[in-house]
Amino acid sequence: MKKLLSIAFFFFSLAAFAQNEQLANNYFDRGEFEKALVSYEELLKAQVGNSNYFQKVIDCYQQLQQFDKAQKAIEDRLDKYKQNNLLIELGYNYQLQKNQDKANKYYDQAINKIKKNANEAYGIAYVFEKKSLFDYALLSYKTAIETDPNLNFNFQMAMLYGQLGNTDLMIETYLLEAYKYPQNLPIIQNQLSRFMTEDADANFNELLKKALLVKAQKTQDVFWNDFLSWYFVQLKEYGKAFIQQKAIYKRNPESFGNIVNLAQMAIEDNDQDSAQEILTFVIENTNDLELLIQSHSYLIDMKIDHALEKEYPAITEELDGLIKEFGASPYTLSLLKLQASFNAFHLNNPEKAKVILKNALEMPLNRYQLAEVKMDLADILLYEEKFNQALIYYSQVDEDMGGDVVGQEASLRTAKTSYYKTDFQWASHQLKVLKSASSQLIANDALDLFLLISDNTVEDSTQVALKKFARADFLFYQNKKEEALAQFQMILKEHKGEEIEPVTLLRIGKINEKKGDFTKALENYNEIITKHKESIYIDEALYFSAEIYNTQLKDTEKAKPLYEEMIFKHEDSIYYVDSRNKYRKLRGDTNL
Repeated sequence: MKKLLSIAFFFFSLAAFAQNEQLANNYFDRGEFEKALVSYEELLKAQVGNSNYFQKVIDCYQQLQQFDKAQKAIEDRLDKYKQNNLLIELGYNYQLQKNQDKANKYYDQAINKIKKNANEAYGIAYVFEKKSLFDYALLSYKTAIETDPNLNFNFQMAMLYGQLGNTDLMIETYLLEAYKYPQNLPIIQNQLSRFMTEDADANFNELLKKALLVKAQKTQDVFWNDFLSWYFVQLKEYGKAFIQQKAIYKRNPESFGNIVNLAQMAIEDNDQDSAQEILTFVIENTNDLELLIQSHSYLIDMKIDHALEKEYPAITEELDGLIKEFGASPYTLSLLKLQASFNAFHLNNPEKAKVILKNALEMPLNRYQLAEVKMDLADILLYEEKFNQALIYYSQVDEDMGGDVVGQEASLRTAKTSYYKTDFQWASHQLKVLKSASSQLIANDALDLFLLISDNTVEDSTQVALKKFARADFLFYQNKKEEALAQFQMILKEHKGEEIEPVTLLRIGKINEKKGDFTKALENYNEIITKHKESIYIDEALYFSAEIYNTQLKDTEKAKPLYEEMIFKHEDSIYYVDSRNKYRKLRGDTNL
């Protein structure tokens, strides 16, 4: 019983202590420093060695301009604990009183401690940084290296150069660290990428590029070509990144993996020209079966995505030829999946598509490949309006791949199937969960569909317009562009002025884009921009318009103001970062 009482008392004391600390923090945050001081002094009495409580007591003294009390407390603690970083606290106390000479005297004493023991730099530099005394923090690290050349503070020093605005030295120090310790490269590149997207320093990208080019030319080390490739990828300059990867390939002909990854990134960012150039290079220069199949798959997928009906026979012939050349096996699954999808959604031959996929299911596939084939099979069953059969396959994938992105994608397609069936209540239930999916792409798609359903249910509880819209969306899913277009146009006519109007215009614009009628697509998007300024679809209309002018019509002068409006009025849009990068490029910023 005594033990139990002791344990209970211990936990009660801990809870009370934590509560007192929270109270002290609240007082401090609200600027009630006298009350905070009383609370922190009580906490410090209970835990004399706690440096955090001591620092808060000193901060309260200084906020209340009780500098003499602060000085005595720091001196007493220095005498007792011999912590050399307290010399900085003494100096800073004088600095707050505008006595810089005395402050510098104590700062210099702290530096001298490092001369005697280089390891003191860790604690001393940290306190200097906390006080924003970056020059002294830098001096701490330099002094430590002079005292013990085996110590390495490149990363910390680079960050301090950045804080001091010395961009050249910051870049040079980061690059030195990356080359000397390649294991730190991801951390350094992550740090540099933050500066690359920072508006405040327009020259940073140009300075970094220059430094990398100089090192690549001087050393001829492929490390710098790879670094330059990374640099151009950050700016979405895939053609320039490819030049660097080709330079690496010339010295290391086995280095194809990065090149194919580069092509994939170019495809995702809609840089079709660069992707095609990269993939063609791979096909012409490798005998690796996996890379060849992967490259052919990417190339033909791009062709399908932009193909007109008159090009379908040539694509059919190419697909058949590739599968005949490489054979039907788990290795060629990407080609088989493309063949099935093309037959169903473009040639309107779902029966042949299902045969291809069911044959693939008989192959020795791993769990991810199996999930992919089942998803594709479900897509085709959905195309045939066999909703329940499609749901069985989606559910199997969701169950087998639970917690994985593939499982979340299956769950999203299940929700979309419910939406196409106009079972909006069940679809909303599923989408509500998917809004917090680990994949940002899935979460965004789920949120978009959830908002479409909820917004058009509030205004019309009978969901008349929404049911018509879901039907039109399903026709669009089936790649029946003309039928979908007619349905969406009918919605515009019958439900003009209703909540459904802007999203209907958006869908019509997308169909016109797919048809290659960019003039009409721009008219649709412009109607959203001019007549539905408060719509949640305004950012998409602006971005899609800018993209048409920029990539399709090559009219950069009309693209620029649209990207600019995205930057200044739609910072929360998923298209914000891409709009900013493309706007800078069109404007001719030197940092791009």
